[in-house]
Amino acid sequence: MSLPVLVINPNSNDEVTASIDRALDPLRSNDAPPIRCITLKDGPFGIESQRDADVAAVCVGAAVEEQVDNAAAIVIACYSDPGLGAAREITSKPVFGIAETGLATAIMLGGRVGVVSILKKSVDRHWSYARALGLDRRIVADLPVNLSVAELADEASVASKMLDVGRRLRDDHNANVIVLGCAGMARYRERMEAELEISVIDPTQAAVAAALSALRLEYRGERRTNGS
Repeated sequence: MSLPVLVINPNSNDEVTASIDRALDPLRSNDAPPIRCITLKDGPFGIESQRDADVAAVCVGAAVEEQVDNAAAIVIACYSDPGLGAAREITSKPVFGIAETGLATAIMLGGRVGVVSILKKSVDRHWSYARALGLDRRIVADLPVNLSVAELADEASVASKMLDVGRRLRDDHNANVIVLGCAGMARYRERMEAELEISVIDPTQAAVAAALSALRLEYRGERRTNGS
């Protein structure tokens, strides 16, 4: 069997990992590398602040070092892309961060990108990262649902809040494509896209799809050194 695309959930919440895993089913096929999702037990339960992201980055680096020989490509399934630079120092295998890939995918599908965040304090962090990527000018708004990562699992109450924020992005900010700004939001993508009638990007799906394409086309990842 070929080596898998390894999807790393940098938080320690197994429910988030299970949700991510289910959302990746459409990308699984007999003629593609398998997709394996793991939870980092030493990571924060939810990555909701810069401090959480910094802690998670260390955990991601350690996990990549441990797992790299057993993976064909790596996806870091947190919208802060914690440890992305370190992972690319460790290996020349393709490594994808879901925020970077999700935004790039959204730009290809629409010129006005809206982002759904979990909490208000996440928004500034997202804008800072988008500026670092040079993609902030393509984002029309980043709005929070004001829920923790753990609270995203309550589908009965969360779906309406997700849709409400999606409508505000579409109607008040003229977004024509939406990116879900947390891996734990994956379960809401299909319903949001159907009801909002615009493209809704689950960034983990986007990153895994990019990883599978990179492997099929035999692209190499960007191996960075400390001096680059």
